[in-house]
Amino acid sequence: MGAHRRKCDWCGSGTPIVRDMDPINVEYQYWCEECARALIIKGDPIETYRELEGEPIYGRLLEEHCTLKRFYSFATA
Repeated sequence: MGAHRRKCDWCGSGTPIVRDMDPINVEYQYWCEECARALIIKGDPIETYRELEGEPIYGRLLEEHCTLKRFYSFATA
């Protein structure tokens, strides 16, 4: 399935912007912007991730909303 046809694994409707490279549950790997933001605000951000849109959208969300002092890993191809 192409990336443009994939939907967010959580809400089932949004276009994924980020992939969790080390998911706790493999059924939830692809996250849209709204669901990814909710994870960060909840205090459960994705720690090892790959941006899908070519822009650091998830990275900006981490900078804007994450107050935890953790190290995050941007996974490269």
